[in-house]
Amino acid sequence: MRKPYDSRTRVWARKTGLAVAVAAVTLGLFTPGAAQAATEPALETPIATIDAAIHCPQTFAHPEHEPVLLIHGTALTYASSWERGYAPALRSQGYDVCGIDLPERSMGDIQSASEYVVRAVDKIYAATGRKVDIIGHSQGTLEPRWALKYWPHLQSRVDDMIGLSGPDHGVDAGDLFCVFPCQASLSQMRHDSDFLNALNTGDETPGPVSYTTINSRTDELILSWTTARLAGAKNITIQDVCPGRVVGHVSMLFDGAAFRVVTDALSHSGPADPDRLPLGKCLDALAPTVGPLDAASLTVGTVVDGVHALQYAWGTQEPALKPYAVQ
Repeated sequence: MRKPYDSRTRVWARKTGLAVAVAAVTLGLFTPGAAQAATEPALETPIATIDAAIHCPQTFAHPEHEPVLLIHGTALTYASSWERGYAPALRSQGYDVCGIDLPERSMGDIQSASEYVVRAVDKIYAATGRKVDIIGHSQGTLEPRWALKYWPHLQSRVDDMIGLSGPDHGVDAGDLFCVFPCQASLSQMRHDSDFLNALNTGDETPGPVSYTTINSRTDELILSWTTARLAGAKNITIQDVCPGRVVGHVSMLFDGAAFRVVTDALSHSGPADPDRLPLGKCLDALAPTVGPLDAASLTVGTVVDGVHALQYAWGTQEPALKPYAVQ
């Protein structure tokens, strides 16, 4: 028979419970990643370093929509890639927007950069209790795909994964540049890289996540535009939505028709469906809130960022696969 629970015992229990809770928080037992399966890889990058690179609103004020996480591409930053285009456009549509500054302007090992996505999704999910929608541009499609594959607990925390002009099966620029010493992420985007072979082995769209890819036949960087297509995803070529439309690699970041496809995916169950778009879907040259000066500034800014990115380490070998990715 259980001993009666007198008032002194209750006071002691409350104090002990509070002490345990404080200790648990101090030790990190209640951190966003606490639900991560023991069989998943531990994050190698210090949590404080990752947290300093995550940008989110102080308050998530739009419960009617899932929060959106934006992942930038090669040589860029969160601000240069998104803050003149998608970030304000999405905010104007009632979305809470988060972003990440990937390390070394995403010129380093994509495997390491993917840890930032893992942490960001866990933090946003913990803060909101809602699934996260991810939008990645260019190389920024690879980090979330890697994270979803090798940290599968994220598959229940992500609703939509939307890729804009992704080099998912390799890019000619990687093959060309890496004939000579090149930077780590470029070597990983070669068609025959160990990284892409590991990423694309097996299910390319794992879990219950809704995958949408958007590509353009007039992309000047992703010349083999079908590289952006994923088995199991809704793969959309922008010229099939708006015949004759010219959308380049950078202009995918502010094109009005592409933005309509993206918001269709965000606002419906499942991936994007061009058949749901309104009749005037091709009339908007630019995404909402984006003006011609914004588009020009964003385009010029990517060139400046490319120059800044030259400072990061060059090598002759692709980074070795992490042990967890070796078959």
